[in-house]
Amino acid sequence: MKLIIAIIHETQLDLVREALIEAEITRITVSRVSGHGKQRKEEIYRGKKVIPSLNPKMRLDIAVNDEFVDITVDTIIRTAKRHSEGEIGDGKIFIVPLEECIRIRTGERGSTAI
Repeated sequence: MKLIIAIIHETQLDLVREALIEAEITRITVSRVSGHGKQRKEEIYRGKKVIPSLNPKMRLDIAVNDEFVDITVDTIIRTAKRHSEGEIGDGKIFIVPLEECIRIRTGERGSTAI
């Protein structure tokens, strides 16, 4: 089991979510987050140049069994890009081992709980 954490541009959320549903990945958690990376977008506010320190992003948490890792990651990569070649700020994907999953309602454990 793996936990896939994807940080994506907020405008791409609907495309990514729809593509995951088509790939039969239907159980996701979505959170609004802020952060910064390589992108630095200068804005003019009241005549003064301002560089915001944090950019709004969306975080997807997806717990999957091992056989769904590649399908999930490939789907996110394909749909999270804002242009065909991608651009700075499109996001990141982290894959971490998931030691245990427990369904609270039934007490099921492991891959059947996902």
